[in-house]
Amino acid sequence: MQDYYGQTMTASYFSAPRVGTGTSYLPPLQSTMQASYKSYAPPFNVSHSLNLPWKPSTYYRGSQKSMPVAISAPEINPSHLYRDDVVSRVPPLMPSARTALFSKYTPADWFKSNNTNYRTSDMTRSSAQKLRDENIRICHDTDARTVKTQQTSSKNLGNRLQDVNFWKSELNHELDEMAKEVNDLNTWKNRLENALKETEGPLQIAQECLFNRENRQGIDLVNDTVEKELLREVDTIRRSQDKLKAMIDKANSQLSMNRAGQHELEKDLQDKFRAINIDNKCHQLSNTSPGLGFHRGVEGIDQTVSLPESWAKFSNDNILRSQRERNASKGLRSDSDSVMQETSNEMWTQHNNVNVSFDGRIAETMDARNSIQNHLAKVLQEINEMENNISLLRKSIKDKEAPMQVAQSRLENRTRRPNVELCRDQPQHRLVSEVGEIYETVDILQNRLRAAESALQELVRTKSTLEHDLQVKNNSLYLDKEKCMGLRRTYPTTAKLAGYRGQ
Repeated sequence: MQDYYGQTMTASYFSAPRVGTGTSYLPPLQSTMQASYKSYAPPFNVSHSLNLPWKPSTYYRGSQKSMPVAISAPEINPSHLYRDDVVSRVPPLMPSARTALFSKYTPADWFKSNNTNYRTSDMTRSSAQKLRDENIRICHDTDARTVKTQQTSSKNLGNRLQDVNFWKSELNHELDEMAKEVNDLNTWKNRLENALKETEGPLQIAQECLFNRENRQGIDLVNDTVEKELLREVDTIRRSQDKLKAMIDKANSQLSMNRAGQHELEKDLQDKFRAINIDNKCHQLSNTSPGLGFHRGVEGIDQTVSLPESWAKFSNDNILRSQRERNASKGLRSDSDSVMQETSNEMWTQHNNVNVSFDGRIAETMDARNSIQNHLAKVLQEINEMENNISLLRKSIKDKEAPMQVAQSRLENRTRRPNVELCRDQPQHRLVSEVGEIYETVDILQNRLRAAESALQELVRTKSTLEHDLQVKNNSLYLDKEKCMGLRRTYPTTAKLAGYRGQ
């Protein structure tokens, strides 16, 4: 290996880039925190290194940035000073060259640099210690604040669970009350429908009674009190049916409103149940719970649709709506009961009025029939006596024939007296008078006979009229007493008319 002497070293190195132009003679130290978290570029390389065993390399290792040197001094990479391959290639230097190369700094500079480094070290260590203490304090404060914040969030979740459970219990209670009210209203609606069905029988009975009474005959076909009461009963039943139908329509409408309120309660209760499950799961989460993960940006998503006031108001409005519907339903049930009792009483009152009219009419008809029967019996007796009287008159007229023949024969025989014997004597006068008396008697008897026969005809006609009237009265009694009153015995009870089954 050939040695070179007297050669300057400035041309054998590359100039490293200048990092700063500070007043310090030594490169500034980097902060501990910065050196812990940043990866810096490796130090610059030189093409040749000097074998300077007397120059410590730790001075250059303390800085990870390039060292500022004088402009005329060569820039050296300390990491290459002790490499074997470089040492073997560095040419030996002459003492004169060594003195010329490192004669730039003075001892004062050296002491000044050391003192500067000491002060910088003290300041850096003091700053680092303060930073450490502050960091420890901040860590403790942030840990405590994080724990307190988490506890506050857990407490808020617990309070929220209590609020949701409170409204859930209120909704459950109101839902139970509404379900009970719906069942009760359904029961009352069924009663109304049963009461409406029960009115069909009385209406049919009244109409059939009117139809049957149209079969009355003759003079009995009158617009009497019974018929008026029957027509009034038909009107009462139809009016009752209209009232019951109106109440059924109201019940159906109220049931729809009740079910709508019940549906809102069920929907709100279902949402409360899901919210309780979610918030309960969130309330039970801790730092050691499994399944935790990051959800970046979730805190910036706001999908809320209500505030605590509007949230509570929503459930409160649902409960208030349900209570209003329940109160309306209770009022409707009370009105339905009043209507059923009213219609039942009205129908039964009119039913009794019709029955009283029937009883009065039947009694009148029976009295009339009995009177007709009495009169008919008397007429029949009179007819029998009149027939006997007519027979007597006829016999009396017949009996006048013989005396008439005797008187006329006497007169005819005396006409054959001779000459002066044809005298108008007392016997002649008496015979003539006798014939006249017999004629007059026969005329009287015949007149009486004709009068008796006329009377007999009148009695016969009266008998026929009475018999026909008796038949009419019997027919009316059969219609009113047997058919109509027989039908009216099947009139439903007041309980059935009020909608109760099995009464």
